Amino acid sequence: MNTRIALLATGGTIASRTHRAERAVAATATELLEATAPPAGVAVTPVDLAARFSSAAGTDDVLDLARAVDAHAAGHHGIVITHGTDTLEETAFLLALVHRHDVPVVITGAQLPLDHPETDGPANLAHALDWACRGRPGVTVGFDRQIWPAIGIRKLHTTARRAFAVPGADPIATAGPAGLVEHRRTPAPPPLPVPAHLPRVEVIPQYLGVDTTALDAALHAGAAGLVIAAFGDGNATPELTRRAVALLHGGMPVAVTSRVGAGPVHGHYAGAGAALAAAGALMIGGLSPWQVRLLLATALAHTPDQPLHTARRWLAAAREQGAVTPEAPVPSSG
Repeated sequence: MNTRIALLATGGTIASRTHRAERAVAATATELLEATAPPAGVAVTPVDLAARFSSAAGTDDVLDLARAVDAHAAGHHGIVITHGTDTLEETAFLLALVHRHDVPVVITGAQLPLDHPETDGPANLAHALDWACRGRPGVTVGFDRQIWPAIGIRKLHTTARRAFAVPGADPIATAGPAGLVEHRRTPAPPPLPVPAHLPRVEVIPQYLGVDTTALDAALHAGAAGLVIAAFGDGNATPELTRRAVALLHGGMPVAVTSRVGAGPVHGHYAGAGAALAAAGALMIGGLSPWQVRLLLATALAHTPDQPLHTARRWLAAAREQGAVTPEAPVPSSG
């Protein structure tokens, strides 16, 4: 019996062509498949879900994609999604949060359009299809001959072919002359339910001289939760720290991650990260601010009365299973 794979196309550079020096999404799932060499013995079902660059997608679009994955999982052995690279790390993470089947999901894309003489899309898609046939549960990202877990994935270069990685980790598999070579397994953490809608959670960036303007705007817009993209291992300015502590005491869920690409988030410093941690903020290393935003929003949708508890429970399970990059030990003061 053939291995059955669903190919869900959502647009992106991998499906684009260039006209008058501008790229536009112009290729269907069938056309992408025709440009690729699928593994032998694989029956691929092409499905067109969207035709846009991922910068134009919203959270409702990704929730629709999650529901499409859920629907196609019943009749297929694996699912491959073609996606734009701009928000791929966010889509991959949200799918990893809610994917409840053992059917593998692999997300891929391209840095060069389909009609470019050196396009990387067909090769990326071929490796994604190959990996999906391995039957490894969970959501992964396939890009430039490497397979990565969706949790913690980041886009690290705007144009390079090797654009994605999980800081502090090695790829799950790499492609060589004999095909994909698997290096390790990454378990899938317990899924959260797919929300009907994600509550508004805003990311508040920290930078030299920042005040509370962005925080005030977020609250005025009706934010139900906040993520602080902090300095270092979890610091914020004194003014913002005081406001965030007051919000935590008033019941607003606040998560703290780092604007730095890798490393733990503990919050060691008085009047800054230590005050946020003591007030009950969720301190998260190993995830980008944009992924933490989706974790907190999904937790809010699932358990609006205790979102930080739900997020902590998911994070603890993910760390125990090795699905989130382990944090480095806290250095001694001596």
